[in-house]
Amino acid sequence: MTTTLDRAGDRTRAPTRPARLSLTRNSTLAGQLDGAWWPYSRDLEAELPALAAALEEPWGRITRVSVNPGRWPVIPHTVPVHGRTVHVGWFNEQDPDKLILLSYAVGRWDVLVVPPETGPAAAARLMAAAAIPGSVLTAGVLMANETVIGRGIQDAGRREATWESEGGACMSPFGNRMDRKAVPSPSSSGR
Repeated sequence: MTTTLDRAGDRTRAPTRPARLSLTRNSTLAGQLDGAWWPYSRDLEAELPALAAALEEPWGRITRVSVNPGRWPVIPHTVPVHGRTVHVGWFNEQDPDKLILLSYAVGRWDVLVVPPETGPAAAARLMAAAAIPGSVLTAGVLMANETVIGRGIQDAGRREATWESEGGACMSPFGNRMDRKAVPSPSSSGR
């Protein structure tokens, strides 16, 4: 048996998946964010090529990216994208939930970064909210709001599970436990 090795090109990276993006539509309304990006991992070197490629048509060639190091374990200085280089910088002062993209000829875009571990429903809510033209909500505010919404959904699920497991009669509609004496029995219905 003969083995042939193809050493052309860099084979160390897995094939890139399409970038998951939600961008604001063209509008005269300037907002805090220009959209959202939901990466598959926290590996910038693996994730940035698909993002830059997806944005090239609507926004032009991305030349620089800025991140907060609090959300990315490794920050490369440069990332190769289709035979060119995207420079990556980091700033502790930058909102940790935001990515800043710069294009040589076109300008700057601020994008919410939806954490890779976010569930699909929460990611959809965040991506839709970040793409509203003229929105004054920052990346940090959107993430904080989603945390509150997520807790509310979990609490509602727990209340419903308790309601179902106890026959629905031991919890008030507001999620508070009720004494069984407070619940009218079928025999005391006045008949």
